[in-house]
Amino acid sequence: MTKEHQIEDNLIKQLTELKYTYRPDIVDRKTLEQNFKTKFEALNRVRLSDNEFLRLRELIIEPDVFKASKLLRERQYFQREDGTPLHYTLVNNKDWCKNDYEVISQLRINTENSHHRYDIILLINGLPVVQIELKKQDISPRKAMQQIVDYKNEAGNGYGNSLLCYMQLFIVSNRTNTYYFANNKNQHFTFNADEQFLPIYQLADESNKKITHIEPFAEKFLSKCTLGEMISKYMVLVESEQKLLIMRPYQIYAVKAIIDCIQQNRGNGYIWHTTGSGKTLTSFKASTLLKDNPNIEKCLFVVDRKDLDRQTREEFNKFQEGSVEENTNTETLVRRLLSTDYADKVIVCTIQKLGLALDGTNTKNYKERLEPLRNKRIVFIFDECHRSQFGENHKAIKEFFPNAQLFGFTGTPIFDENATYNIREGEYASYKTTESIFEKLLHPYTITNAIEDRNVLKFHIDYFKGKGTQNAKPGEPIAQQAVVEAILDKHNAATNSRRFNAILATASINNAIEYYQLFKSIQTRFIASHPDYQTLNIACVFSPPAQLIVKEGDQQSQKNAADIRQVQEDLQQEKIENQANPEEKKKH
Repeated sequence: MTKEHQIEDNLIKQLTELKYTYRPDIVDRKTLEQNFKTKFEALNRVRLSDNEFLRLRELIIEPDVFKASKLLRERQYFQREDGTPLHYTLVNNKDWCKNDYEVISQLRINTENSHHRYDIILLINGLPVVQIELKKQDISPRKAMQQIVDYKNEAGNGYGNSLLCYMQLFIVSNRTNTYYFANNKNQHFTFNADEQFLPIYQLADESNKKITHIEPFAEKFLSKCTLGEMISKYMVLVESEQKLLIMRPYQIYAVKAIIDCIQQNRGNGYIWHTTGSGKTLTSFKASTLLKDNPNIEKCLFVVDRKDLDRQTREEFNKFQEGSVEENTNTETLVRRLLSTDYADKVIVCTIQKLGLALDGTNTKNYKERLEPLRNKRIVFIFDECHRSQFGENHKAIKEFFPNAQLFGFTGTPIFDENATYNIREGEYASYKTTESIFEKLLHPYTITNAIEDRNVLKFHIDYFKGKGTQNAKPGEPIAQQAVVEAILDKHNAATNSRRFNAILATASINNAIEYYQLFKSIQTRFIASHPDYQTLNIACVFSPPAQLIVKEGDQQSQKNAADIRQVQEDLQQEKIENQANPEEKKKH
């Protein structure tokens, strides 16, 4: 059994091989501060008097970890004894690789009631930014997590009154199992009875294979430039929640894939990340990193519904206050596209507004006004790309912006075997797939990966075989009727006597309406033969495109409009009926 001190010695040796400087002389608060003073003066090319350093220390030791994390990343101001201003940074923010990286062990910081000892701490420019707590192999790393939580909760702890306030990451390991997580305020930093400490991460490679052993973990995660990049680029300070987030490995690989594709100008691509895996954070980070790319004129994050426009804008602004503004109309979108303001470089908009802006027949001449952008390098990032991209808007974007690069995010890519949208070019017809629009898969993170990582809930699948002898195809009326009858027959058992709701996903809006009508007619028939039968409440939910609700048009359009009116009338009738004895009806 490898002892704890052996694991520690081996890790320090490995870190020195990764070009960290081992500093056995830094053992307490005093030596930690003396070392920081030296690094600070070298970085900012200044010599501070003892009194100046004491004032500086009072300024930069910030008990609020969120505020301290902002100080770490920003340029600050300090007035010297002779009245001259000193604009300084705590680390080299432009190139984190060029900072000084050091490793110390068994640092002691006294609290009000005891003293704390930290196994290994990594310093960047003299500031403690990563703490590594180690346990021997027969002890769970969760013991180390609990120790960190206990340290943070103790009165007078070093995380609030010393340079340890700049701690960004914690790593815990028993050599074979290694986890890491972001530092945070105590309300975001809890450890409960179920031993779920959220969010904690295990490092993984590009294929999501876990890297749990401390040696390969250190090799991949703790090399100086990788660690600097992790802290500077892939940690997000959520202003609205005063919370630090660190991106998951698959999110980082996706962002890197997009950025590399843009830097090398290698065409388009798509990210296959399952629903619930944090695509908004990934796309936000990709968008904001592009802000500092001088070769990119604009980055547009495109959604397919107005409610998603608002939701995405709010999410982006949650991650970084004021990062995107609202486009109240197409005129505002066009104005911001033409703006050279840095704040307008990343724009969130709907595919509909973008389509109007590129419509040459529009009387407001939006397309003509956008001519100066025609040959610029524009990046388009599409949310749920299979929904928003299978139409004329894709063609319009490609024709107007020949140098544009298009990237799609989807949890459900469309392949040949599940494609339904047909496109005809001359004599040939083919189905549109995600790949045919976006060219290549840049990074996958599937539902299987997400379930393994506990990022989404597991689900159970039951298969029901039809009772009849007819081998009907999906979508045929008899098959739809069989589906409805099977659901009505099994719903009570499947939902524990109607304690839960259920969702039926259909292939199209028309199918949804057909199923809605079938549920309605079959349940009416049930009531006729069984007066005590309690009907299920059925809701039909969709966002109808324009062609479904036109007042004038072909026969199919007329039927679509009539179907939607019927659904709307049923809803009004149901509202009236629910006013009578509503509490009893909620049970059903």
